[in-house]
Amino acid sequence: MTEFTSDIKTIPYSDRNVFAVLSDLSNLERVKDRIPAEQIKGFTFDSDRCSFEISPVGRIEFQIVNREPNKTVKFETTNSPVPLNMWLQLKSVGDDVTKMKMTVRTNLNPILKPMISKPIQEAVNRISSIIASLPYE
Repeated sequence: MTEFTSDIKTIPYSDRNVFAVLSDLSNLERVKDRIPAEQIKGFTFDSDRCSFEISPVGRIEFQIVNREPNKTVKFETTNSPVPLNMWLQLKSVGDDVTKMKMTVRTNLNPILKPMISKPIQEAVNRISSIIASLPYE
């Protein structure tokens, strides 16, 4: 199992607000125009799923499989070049400050691992930065 972890991001909203948005992906409708098209293409979503394309990784679709209020949102891929699990961990550090970390775990073929580890890590970093910059009002 290979693990990719983002830097810890600071979000200037309460863990309650952040969780409310991230645990219902249909909330992304109000901010989809702010997602950089040059980084993530073909972004679609509903309340439990989101799908997007990242070059050179390809099309990825996640489904929420577990929600722990104000703490974690766990996802699994339903469409991906490489099956993986992802979770967002939230930690309140003040009334309106939440720390967030994104972790991705996957079983990589030893032959593919050197080729796709860097693009996956870059994708984790890009996605976590985008998540941290969303409005959670």
